[in-house]
Amino acid sequence: MSSKNTKRAKPKDVRTTKAVLKEEEDPFGSLQNSSINPNAPRFIDLFCGIGGFRIAFEKVGGTCVFSSDYDKFSQQSYAANFGEKPHGDIHEVAVADIPAHDILCGGFPCQPFSIAGVSKKISLGRGHGFDDIKQGNLFFSLADILDYHRPAAFVLENVKNLKGHDKGKTFRIIHDTLTKALGYTVYHKVIDAKSVVPQHRERIFLVGFREWRHFEFPKFPDEGPKLGSILEPRPDPKYTLSDHLWNYLQNYAAKHKAAGNGFGFGIVTGSDTTRTLSARYHKDGSEILIAQKGKNPRRLTPRECARLMGYPDSFKIEVSDTQAYRQFGNSVVVPVVERIAKAVADTLKRTAAKPEDLVLYDKHSANSEAIFKSQKPVKYPKRKSNSKSP
Repeated sequence: MSSKNTKRAKPKDVRTTKAVLKEEEDPFGSLQNSSINPNAPRFIDLFCGIGGFRIAFEKVGGTCVFSSDYDKFSQQSYAANFGEKPHGDIHEVAVADIPAHDILCGGFPCQPFSIAGVSKKISLGRGHGFDDIKQGNLFFSLADILDYHRPAAFVLENVKNLKGHDKGKTFRIIHDTLTKALGYTVYHKVIDAKSVVPQHRERIFLVGFREWRHFEFPKFPDEGPKLGSILEPRPDPKYTLSDHLWNYLQNYAAKHKAAGNGFGFGIVTGSDTTRTLSARYHKDGSEILIAQKGKNPRRLTPRECARLMGYPDSFKIEVSDTQAYRQFGNSVVVPVVERIAKAVADTLKRTAAKPEDLVLYDKHSANSEAIFKSQKPVKYPKRKSNSKSP
């Protein structure tokens, strides 16, 4: 690692060896707008999806200076709500051309590490985790940006299973890259969103600081809202399951129950908390079905899915139901990220390397683990070769 007083060399990487635009040119012109508050923390929104991170960080005063996501339908939703289209595949953007920023935000693709994603890939004979050619190594693109720009902080999100994937090896590589290779102090915690939305949704968050700073994840309420608080009073009848689909789901559940498996649909009422909303919800809606008196159960509407993820009703849904279900199922829960964003912003306002006043801190706490920076420079963990990569 270069010292603080040494000019950082541009990493030798395919993304940074592309021709860099001249200084007077602005590849992301809208981001250099003079209306940007110079005192507002600048953040970038990687693997941005439909903008859950952006809503959260803007609520605590942040200014987004760059966004990126390869999915064209997510780009469509993002543009409809923020007035700008995210840049596409992060591999196609030179690291040096990304604007300077204070905070890097990213919910890097979770499918390579999720329990459901791993099971499916194994059944198809495909790689998972870092062996997933399409998505598994996107974490290292994120690491390259951290290495080049050295933002003061980052906030990353992924599935709970990230910590246990491949017997802990995946998380160890990620953790070692962030701490030992890049020199950040990293805190991580699994947070269940059910305290702020009526959904049981556990996700791991990693928060890092360039200089050592005391950080504590925010506290969440003991009791969260119930499903009835987000349901529409008169949903369109098209969301009620057909007799054919409802019979299929019941027979499917009975078959797996007889075999001793745990597969099955989930029926909930307004007084319940739902299961985790997934990106596959558009297929049959089986994980969250709303009971209806005298009728077959129904799916959530796209607007109800938005509310279940903490999006405001002002959020525009201009894509098909199928795409909307996928997008909300892949999103972060906005109120969770908002609380973390405020805690990060408050931490950055304090002097670096100064412990919080009157706080007894156990770095081995089960709720918030801090790994201090290694003083020994080390190289990135060796990556899998991929002949198809650009």
